[in-house]
Amino acid sequence: MARPRPWTLARLQARIEAETGLTVSIGLAPNKFLAKVASELDKPRGFSVIGAAEAQDFLSTRKVAILPGVGPAMVASLEKAGYRTVGDLARGDPRDLVEHWGAHGLRLAQLAQGRDARAVNPNEERKGISAETTFEHDLSGVADLEDKLAPLCERVARQARAGGVAGRVVTLKLRTTDFRIVTRRRTVAVPTQTAKTLFAVSRELLAKEATGRPWRLIGIGNRRADRSRGCGAGLLRRRRAPRAGRGAHGRWAARPIRRRGRHLGPQPAIEAPRRG
Repeated sequence: MARPRPWTLARLQARIEAETGLTVSIGLAPNKFLAKVASELDKPRGFSVIGAAEAQDFLSTRKVAILPGVGPAMVASLEKAGYRTVGDLARGDPRDLVEHWGAHGLRLAQLAQGRDARAVNPNEERKGISAETTFEHDLSGVADLEDKLAPLCERVARQARAGGVAGRVVTLKLRTTDFRIVTRRRTVAVPTQTAKTLFAVSRELLAKEATGRPWRLIGIGNRRADRSRGCGAGLLRRRRAPRAGRGAHGRWAARPIRRRGRHLGPQPAIEAPRRG
């Protein structure tokens, strides 16, 4: 007899933490958008469910920033037009949204109704790697936030090297206690998969946002990833990342970077292929 999906997911959640030490938050919903929203509700070990019948009521009081593709500039544009909450969009005339924002306006109207027709493709190539953590207590100091950011950079870099993936767009994510999300991005010159580069770039982005406001979550992402062809592919194929039980520095070792006296782990000695 097949187990109910929530039971299966809960077992998977517990197994991942037991075997890897990583916490997982799960969102169960009728579509990708609602599942993503649900997964954000109760981190770091949350399990939230949004049903189709309750989706619109649940979304109605949320700020428009919760919608995918709605960044600070779009928030300002929507609010200027009178759309402050998802409920405002749901009650609006889709024709007005299309007139103002074209196809994106139609997409917002659909999301505000809790509809998302995107298919889930488990075999889709990964476009980026990210990691985030939710704090037990709000943090506002730069040093405290950097201490949370550093291991996230390690994790993303480790996954990138394991998958032979490199990316150029480094994204810093922050979330306030009222679920307002702030993202800042920077494109680096060459594809990277090292914690040193990720930390250096995200640290600069963080410095502009850590002005005393309390934050509840911090995350780091490395997107628009290319396969290792753009990141020293030949060397990456010849040199393997250290396996568990082998020397931590192995053949990949380079000078580690530090944050307040702690290592940011071994970093591969190469980020981009040399020419000539």
